[in-house]
Amino acid sequence: MLTVLANGATYRVLYVEDDPQMATDFNQAFGETASITTVNSIKEALFCLEADPDIDLVVFNDRLNAKKFLNAIQSIPTSGKLSTILLTAEASIDLSVEPFRGRVIDVFHYGYSEAAFQTRLSYLILKKQYAESGNQTPKAPSVRMPIGKRLFDIVFSFLLLLLISPLLLIVAILVKLDSKGPIFYGSKRVGMGYRVFNMYKFRTMRTDADKMLASMASRNMYNIKKLEEPADQLCEACRLAGTECQKPLFLDDKQVCEDIHFRNEKAKAMFSKFKEDPRVTRLGKFLRNTSIDELPQFYNILRGDMSFVGNRPLPPYEAEKLTAAGYARRFAAPAGLTGLWQVTKRGGAVVSDQERIQLDVLYAKKFSFKTDLMIVIRTLKAIWQKENV
Repeated sequence: MLTVLANGATYRVLYVEDDPQMATDFNQAFGETASITTVNSIKEALFCLEADPDIDLVVFNDRLNAKKFLNAIQSIPTSGKLSTILLTAEASIDLSVEPFRGRVIDVFHYGYSEAAFQTRLSYLILKKQYAESGNQTPKAPSVRMPIGKRLFDIVFSFLLLLLISPLLLIVAILVKLDSKGPIFYGSKRVGMGYRVFNMYKFRTMRTDADKMLASMASRNMYNIKKLEEPADQLCEACRLAGTECQKPLFLDDKQVCEDIHFRNEKAKAMFSKFKEDPRVTRLGKFLRNTSIDELPQFYNILRGDMSFVGNRPLPPYEAEKLTAAGYARRFAAPAGLTGLWQVTKRGGAVVSDQERIQLDVLYAKKFSFKTDLMIVIRTLKAIWQKENV
């Protein structure tokens, strides 16, 4: 039975797919959840979007050239409110670069779990239902910064900005002389309660850093070493039973085991961080090793975007991956200049993205004045520690 929204309408999905069997399977799987219109080309998709401004979501098969489609829809007046989910065979797609930035909200690989896609689709429907009901998300006490913590942040961030103002001026001049580009780098970050704000640092990277990111995926410190795939493409259970693959998937006309495929999918990193990052400038390495590049964030603390201690605010494309209940708890804590993860794993220690999330969630559950004081003391001890990341 289709989900009916507050205005009596249904959630509208445009599915762009040229494979009749995949189109049929998609409609059978999700046709009872949303109203699905299927087209088989970019031309037909653009016609539908221009004719029907009420389409909520586009599900696009990357095989049909997603970049061309995303560039083309920018000329449609209503495309600003349109979300896109990509179906792809690509190992990884950087959603922080154009034309994906701000338009593609999720990526599902061929052979994806229908249950996982159903969960994502249901979330989007509920999100629209709530928005159309005229309600606003209440500010729950669990995601409100304690008054004492906020007063501490205001007083000390103001005093520190006054004390270090000569240093800030000197660093600003050096950044300008060291390389072309702006003095400060401001980027969107997601903090407490999924609030989005501009976080400021001294610029430590080249101006073309974002363009270089896509080619550096293999150097990500959060990558989990990919397990070697068996030549016979059989999982351990099938091999021990002496049978053929009991869970076959077909990706690009090649049969793979579902268990092996999803094991590799889980190995993909949620965060990005690089050792000996080639995008960092000469001065930028020094500023990062001494944490001087973080000093402009005292302004973010004074504004209330962040606190001295908390969970590091994430770029939107990383935060969007952490919407499951077990992960989202990290956003119940204030965004911080330093935090439990930094003082626990700083200095080149091996850390997985799951360990980082667990530390963030732990802080969200346990943070207090005593915890914050301990983290500040450990941060001061570690602040001069060298790490080229």
